[in-house]
Amino acid sequence: MITLYGWGPMFDCPSPSPYVMKTDMQLQLLGASFNRAYADLESVPKRKAPYLTDGSLLVEDSNFIRAHMEARLGRSLLDGLDDAQRAASWAFERMAEGHLASVMLMERWLKDANFQKGPVQFFGDVPAAHRAEAIKQVLGGLAATLYESGIGRHSETERLQLAAWDLEAIASQLAGQDFLFGDKPTAADASVSAMLIASATEFFDSPLTGLVRGHGNLVDYMDRIKARFFAVNSWPAYEMA
Repeated sequence: MITLYGWGPMFDCPSPSPYVMKTDMQLQLLGASFNRAYADLESVPKRKAPYLTDGSLLVEDSNFIRAHMEARLGRSLLDGLDDAQRAASWAFERMAEGHLASVMLMERWLKDANFQKGPVQFFGDVPAAHRAEAIKQVLGGLAATLYESGIGRHSETERLQLAAWDLEAIASQLAGQDFLFGDKPTAADASVSAMLIASATEFFDSPLTGLVRGHGNLVDYMDRIKARFFAVNSWPAYEMA
């Protein structure tokens, strides 16, 4: 039995995590039969989601989940692409999961109003007496990590400019076609569209939302993806504390 661990709909997105969305889409594209269950980050070594169990085997990280499932099923999400497209596919994935992901993360977690509206919910299981300190430690660690990576050293205007350049590249690649490399979704579509959906949600007050939605073809692209992969919520019922 194959089980994908992550989270279901939150923040007006199919999942609060674009990486969970990405893996869910990639499993569907591969034609895999799988169940969905809610992640327990304390139970896995990397303490991040998504992760997947295939019988007794644990696979962590969206990229390694894809590689495992491609090998298991004997097919690739790059089938039909030429060498140049395969190279571009990986580049688009890394771009979306670079600047765009970091800017989205900062908009959600490091702006107090947005944090209080959304991510604070993830601390509901922490005892009330320790919750404030746990939040302080997590946010401090996140801010330090982003500062060390470089993106956290930029002003908001500069961060948004980096995101805008990424979005322009994605919109240009999509021009005149339904998906990044033609009329069928491939590996990069899962990664890129998930990050766009996470960045474009109107649940949070963020200028990043307007940057994404300012490209009409990106809005159409997100709508196609959500209709194809997330029209039905397949996650089990769950109440967050």
